[in-house]
Amino acid sequence: MVTEDMPGATVYRTGRAALDEVIPVVYDDLLRIARRHLAREQGPRSIQAATLVHEAYLKLSAHTPAGVDRAHLLAIAAHAMRQVLVDRARERRAAKRGGGEWERTTLTDGSATVSLGVTDLIALNDAIERLEPRQRQVVECRFFGALEDEEIAAALGITSRTVRRDWVKARAWLSRWLSESPVEQGA
Repeated sequence: MVTEDMPGATVYRTGRAALDEVIPVVYDDLLRIARRHLAREQGPRSIQAATLVHEAYLKLSAHTPAGVDRAHLLAIAAHAMRQVLVDRARERRAAKRGGGEWERTTLTDGSATVSLGVTDLIALNDAIERLEPRQRQVVECRFFGALEDEEIAAALGITSRTVRRDWVKARAWLSRWLSESPVEQGA
């Protein structure tokens, strides 16, 4: 059910029935997020954008908190999509099938790209899990959800300046973590 609690802020009540009402409203945004995730994958796709949205929906329907707004719902969906992709990467690694390569923009604000294989995706996920909770949410929203600073700020209830500060800190920490060898990371 969609309600207007504040001027200009749409808040969605959740639960499976309410989520079913909201998904058509944000479906195009969810597809955009899914396509962004999948644009990093080179070679044959392991999953289609619509399938990724539907699998994320299954996760959302079980765990979406009540009273979320659009930005928060998209942030939660980006997290769910990341979980689906990491789960699939782990399955491919476990099956020793290898899998395709992923291409992503770097964690800097530059335009350089780097291939991200199944193992790299899992390493990135493990590194993100080690961030402070709010920094992790900022990375998920910005890197995986393609949300702007203002949308992230609204979703997390913080200022845009705090979002930018958390992004800089998280990006620096992730770059350092990912550049270290597995032995140095305690693996």
